Amino acid sequence: HVAFSDGMRGFRSALALARAAARTRAELQGTRGRRLSHCAAAPARPSFGIAFDIDGVILRGRSPIGGSPQAIRRLYSDDGTLKIPFLFLTNGGGVPEHKRALELSELLGVNISPAQVVHGHSPYRDLVKRFEDDLIVAVGKGEPASVMAEYGFRKVLSIDEYSSLFKEIDPLAPFKKWKVGQPNCKDFMSEKMHPPYDVYQEKVKGVFVVSDPVDWGRDLQVLCDILSTGGLPGNGKGDQPPLYFSADDLEYQAAFPSERLGMGAFRIALESVFNQVNDVPLKYTSYGKPNPFVFKNAANILEKIVMGIYPNSQPRNEVQDHQFSTIYMIGDNPKVDINGVLKAGPPWSSVLTRTGVFRGNDNDPKFPADLSTSAHTTSNSLWSSVLHTV
Repeated sequence: HVAFSDGMRGFRSALALARAAARTRAELQGTRGRRLSHCAAAPARPSFGIAFDIDGVILRGRSPIGGSPQAIRRLYSDDGTLKIPFLFLTNGGGVPEHKRALELSELLGVNISPAQVVHGHSPYRDLVKRFEDDLIVAVGKGEPASVMAEYGFRKVLSIDEYSSLFKEIDPLAPFKKWKVGQPNCKDFMSEKMHPPYDVYQEKVKGVFVVSDPVDWGRDLQVLCDILSTGGLPGNGKGDQPPLYFSADDLEYQAAFPSERLGMGAFRIALESVFNQVNDVPLKYTSYGKPNPFVFKNAANILEKIVMGIYPNSQPRNEVQDHQFSTIYMIGDNPKVDINGVLKAGPPWSSVLTRTGVFRGNDNDPKFPADLSTSAHTTSNSLWSSVLHTV
C-alpha cells in the first residue's frame, strides 16, 4: 500500500512508486527492466498513456468529481490540442461513442474525440460480420438499437420495440404507470433497416445486452422466451441463440451515495431464472473489464492516438515492445479495474481511488493496486495532485 499525501507533491511521488512497482512486476514476469521515470528530460513523444474509468472516478452521475475537469484539461496544450494520450475505459454505455464524447466534452470543457471513448459494448463491432444480416435484439437503457445499427448491424430491434410487437408477452404491462421508450429510435431504425422482416417468422439470432436493463421484470420474461425457444417466443423449446453482455459489474458508483446494482446483477438474475425453467444451463459471453482483451484493445487505441498526436516520432528504444513504458489505469473498482490490470500485465499499472466503489482503509487485499489513495485524501486533493503531475 502506498498512500497519497494531501499536497500536490503526493500524487507525483506516488506515481513514481507505482512506476517502480510496475517495473518490478515486469522483471518478475521475465520482462527486461525499463526505466520508467517521466521526470527526466522527456522526449517530444510521451512514454506513458492513461486510461480513466468514468463513473466514480471522473463523474458521479453527471457531476464531475473534485478537480477532474481541471486535471483532464492539463492533458491538452494551451491551443486545445491533445498532448498526453488518454482515453476513457468504461463498462458503461448505452449511447454511441460519438454522443458520449460530446457529453464528456461539455462536462469537462475539452474536446474529447469518439476514439477516446471505449464503452463496454465497443467490442460488439467485431461481431458485425457474424450477425450483419441476422435479426438481433439489443437490451438496455439509452439507445441500444442505435448503438448496434451504427456498428453495422442491419436488422436490430431494441427490446422495447421487440416486446411491443407481441401482445400480452408482458402480463404486468397493464399495471405499469411508466413508459419505457427510446426517443427517435424508431425513426432511426426505419431509415437504417432494410428489407422489412417478420418477427413472427424470423428467429432472433443473437441477443446483445448493451447497457443496464431498465424494466427487469419484462426483460427477464422476454429474454427467457427468446432464449428458450430458439429465437421465436411462444413456440416450443429450441436451441439457445448466442447471448452477449457488454460488462459484468455487480455494482457501480452512480449519484446515490452507495453502490447501485449493475449488469452483472441482471446477468445473475437471468441465469438463475433461465436455469430453473430449462434443462440446459444458460450460455453467454461477457465483455468489459476485467477481461484482458479489453485492456489489449485499449492499448492498441492509445497507440493510434499517440501516433495521431506525434506522427513523425518513434517510441524510445526501451519501450519498443509496448509503445508505452506504462499505461495507467485509474479506477475505483478493485474487482473490475484493478483485477483487469493484474490480468493484463505490463505495461499496465493500476491506481485505485476512493472516490467511487472502493471505500476500504487500505489497499484492496484481493486485488491490490500498484497505487492506492489514502483514506484521508479528498477528491479535490487527489485531482490537484494529478494537475501537478502532468
